[in-house]
Amino acid sequence: MALYEHVFLARQDLSQAQVDALAATATEIVEANAGKVTKTETWGLKNLAYKIDRNRKAHFVLINIEGPGAVVAELERQTRINEDIIRYMTVRVDEHEEGPSVMMRKQDRDRKKRTEREERY
Repeated sequence: MALYEHVFLARQDLSQAQVDALAATATEIVEANAGKVTKTETWGLKNLAYKIDRNRKAHFVLINIEGPGAVVAELERQTRINEDIIRYMTVRVDEHEEGPSVMMRKQDRDRKKRTEREERY
């Protein structure tokens, strides 16, 4: 089975529950087409480098997928139709990263630095 990483950006005015529902919908699409979701991470609301459809921020979500290419084709087709998703990208990888992704480790590292800085003052 091929391994894929699918990242999508959801509109900034969505609530966290709606973003989680989008991730659950993507998972259902993958599983309905003989694929398997091995990991789902929500990276949160982040600033964009430039405006996309009048959005300055977006909710970022990563989904690790294991399955045939038809799964990705159907997932991307459904993603294109959804108006709440402003951008997406699917990349084939040789192996999935174990543990939290780089983005999640960065958030933990930043949180740790912030608490250390607050403890000094």
